[in-house]
Amino acid sequence: MTNLSAAAITAHCATSASHVAIETVAETGSTNADLLARVDTLDGPVLRIADNQTAGRGRAGRAWLSQPGAALMFSLAWRFKGPLHRMSGLPMAVGVGLAETIASLGVPVQIKWPNDLLRDGKKLAGILVETQTAKQDSDGAIWAVIGVGLNLIMPDELEAAIGREVAAAPWLAQMDRNQLMAALLSRLAAVLAEFDDTGFAPFAERWNTLHAWQGQHVVLLDNGAVTQQGVAAGVDAIGRLMLDTPQGRVDVLSGDVSLRLSSPIGTS
Repeated sequence: MTNLSAAAITAHCATSASHVAIETVAETGSTNADLLARVDTLDGPVLRIADNQTAGRGRAGRAWLSQPGAALMFSLAWRFKGPLHRMSGLPMAVGVGLAETIASLGVPVQIKWPNDLLRDGKKLAGILVETQTAKQDSDGAIWAVIGVGLNLIMPDELEAAIGREVAAAPWLAQMDRNQLMAALLSRLAAVLAEFDDTGFAPFAERWNTLHAWQGQHVVLLDNGAVTQQGVAAGVDAIGRLMLDTPQGRVDVLSGDVSLRLSSPIGTS
């Protein structure tokens, strides 16, 4: 397994990421938590990547389980012009950038709304976006810390601990991890700069092309209870999921809901 090196990652990055400070650590609790705690002192974008995270987390406070070397786990702190409501489509734009990069490296993936990448229908990667205002910013700017966990290999004992089938990408695991991280960072930096200027709208068509469950019956769950169901019809220009229901089309903002495949409405 190649050792992570800030200098090596920087050497392989495109110019879009040349202004990103890169930090590598052997182990930490959570790279997202590390960067959120430092937002008031940051003066530019920072990538923090760890060989191992002992308290990694996903959406709604869920734990992200991994083992050293089994996944690529990193967080990227980025300052956006804001306001906060304009940021709603950010996880989906990040998903587009990651999916397109991973596909260019020979591993085709699809996107599950709002923040998962799937390979053969199983979760390959997750995205966690957390926002915070810095004390030094008086112009409405918003910092986003974007956490990514990408499975490279999946030992049997880890899959058992996770408790469900998940995907891995052995082909990516064979790559130099510094080159892999540089490819992902270069694309993400370009995506985030574009999103800051335009919002999500230019990404919507690309997202819908990658949509794993387009045209399929799905249910939305909130703490295990069904809140909505219908046929997934992609996302709109601000990243809301569109569902076709017997009562017509409805738009859903992400919040902390979970999306699952289901049987067609009215069938069992």
